Amino acid sequence: MLSSVAERWVSLRALRCAIILGYDTIATVCGLYGALLLRLTGEVPASFAAEARAAVPLLVFLRLVTVLAARLHRWSYRMSGHIEAARLAASMFAASVVFALGYRGLPRSVYVLEFFLTTSLMAALRFAPRFLEGRYVEWQRRGSVGTLRTVIVGAGSTGDLLARDLLRSEDGKYLVLGFVDDDPGMLGMHVSGKPVLGKVSDLPRFIAQLQISIVLLAIPRLPSERIREILDLCASSKASFKIIPGSYSYLDKRISAAMLHDLSPDDLLPRDPVAFDYEEIRGLVQGRHVLVTGAGGTIGGEICRQLALHGVSDLVMVDLNENELYLRARRLQDECPSVRLYTEVADIRELERLHRLAGQYRPEFVFHAAAHKHVPLMEDAPEEAVKNNVFGTLNVALMADRIGAEQLVVISTDKAVNPTSVMGATKRVAELVVRDLGRRSRTHMTAVRFGNVLGSAGSVIPLFKQQIERGGPVTVTHPDCTRYFMTVSESVGLVLLAGLGGYGELCVLDMGKPIRIADMARNLITMAGGIPGKEIPIVYTGLRPGEKLFEELLTEEEEQTLQVRNRIKIAKSPPPPPDLAQQLSKLWESAKTGDREGLLRAIEGLVPTYRRTPGMPIEIPLPAPAPASELPETVPVPGWAKKRRGAGWIDALTGGP
Repeated sequence: MLSSVAERWVSLRALRCAIILGYDTIATVCGLYGALLLRLTGEVPASFAAEARAAVPLLVFLRLVTVLAARLHRWSYRMSGHIEAARLAASMFAASVVFALGYRGLPRSVYVLEFFLTTSLMAALRFAPRFLEGRYVEWQRRGSVGTLRTVIVGAGSTGDLLARDLLRSEDGKYLVLGFVDDDPGMLGMHVSGKPVLGKVSDLPRFIAQLQISIVLLAIPRLPSERIREILDLCASSKASFKIIPGSYSYLDKRISAAMLHDLSPDDLLPRDPVAFDYEEIRGLVQGRHVLVTGAGGTIGGEICRQLALHGVSDLVMVDLNENELYLRARRLQDECPSVRLYTEVADIRELERLHRLAGQYRPEFVFHAAAHKHVPLMEDAPEEAVKNNVFGTLNVALMADRIGAEQLVVISTDKAVNPTSVMGATKRVAELVVRDLGRRSRTHMTAVRFGNVLGSAGSVIPLFKQQIERGGPVTVTHPDCTRYFMTVSESVGLVLLAGLGGYGELCVLDMGKPIRIADMARNLITMAGGIPGKEIPIVYTGLRPGEKLFEELLTEEEEQTLQVRNRIKIAKSPPPPPDLAQQLSKLWESAKTGDREGLLRAIEGLVPTYRRTPGMPIEIPLPAPAPASELPETVPVPGWAKKRRGAGWIDALTGGP
């Protein structure tokens, strides 16, 4: 059965080659006689006719030899392009040169005319099917339901390659109607058979005139500022957007429709993305034993992913949310099967549980990403923010110190700078705790401070997308509200370099210029094909409790920083207050008993720059406190911590060694 199929395939292939060679023979004869007719204005003397008949065998032989040598009989009709056209022309030219040198009985101009005529006839057979197929496909798409009428921004090589691939794309949903480009030399030109309609500034007019459904951005490494300008320009147009990512721009001759992705908030960052030296990261973590708290969250999960990709030996994923922990661990195990992966459901507020985990796995590096980070919710539950963000961080630091881990990296936030929220203030206190303990510990402890992470759980971007999908309204707190943004992978890569690089106690990650949240909302609506303020309204709801109009990266005392490398700065922070132990003790007692007013006063003592949200004091009726006799006298820190070094704020907090 197989042999008969193979024989049939070989016979069909041989027949195909014979047809091509037969056509080339006819094309050669027609080319020669056509050249004579053109040269002699339609009247060929008998002598020249005889010379032509004599020359035909030699010319046909030369043409067929070059066709076979250049493998022009093995032709791909669908994939032929300018390279194949050049190969055809070069082969025919070589045959013409040999023919002219070997046979001199014809006028010289006949040799030139014959070359052009024969080459054209041979090219017609080879390129006509692709041309006709393209016109037929385009005709079909014009009449199909669901076809996306498309314009491409950028008529350069990337746009040309993209347009060609879209024409060949099997899904057939794109109908390219033209290009726009700001290069004056391209205006009026045709690229891949499509006109360059005008400049980018004319894009809204072309969207309306041609009923464009989608705009494809095909300019390599298009700056984010330019992307935002295009979105603002098209804000009143109902067209969605896709882009060729900058990471694909180097592929040059392999641009395809599969590389297109929806324009995302990552593309709107007002700076170039941070480039990492992945070999440097690999050198820091390869073969190491690492523990990550908050591993079920966006940041903690991405830390785990990048650690696994860079070759850690053992990875312990710790989180209280067992469902998210399970799902992330399962995806990560499929992606990196060689990593020994362990999942542990644990609460960072339980110190003994953390000590047992450390004793079991003995991590060399600890990344602490677990935190309560929702600003308004923490305004309503400040004691929970204190227990988790302050004393949970203390527990992780004590665990790392006890086990003798080499590095502890704590994730902090720009909301810790001049905080107006309990969440930000507790993160500021956590920085103080880590800095103070780290100065007396064998473990190098670093807090890394950055801002909002695009697409992280609880961030504004996923909320905007959900609201847009529902048709709005999109809710923005204030028209002038700005925030610093980073991508998830970018922030985690920088955390790995900053935290493990041994640079200092507090690393600040430079995120460029802040972005107006209202502008981000409008751009997201435009990217989704809606019209901001008309089809999808934007509603300003006012700042919520604890929120600020503008975030900051540094306090006034920290302004004198040392930039150790791209995007990483070391903050020169003042030392923790000398009475840190007593103030922490008051904070713990207030959090434990639910005394919110006392808790806020304790925070104000620890963080003098903390200001409660103007006009929004926390005044909640509290139950009567429990009798003092029912309260423990000290913070429940294990005995080993009381005996460490015999002095310092740990001993003061726990009542002495």
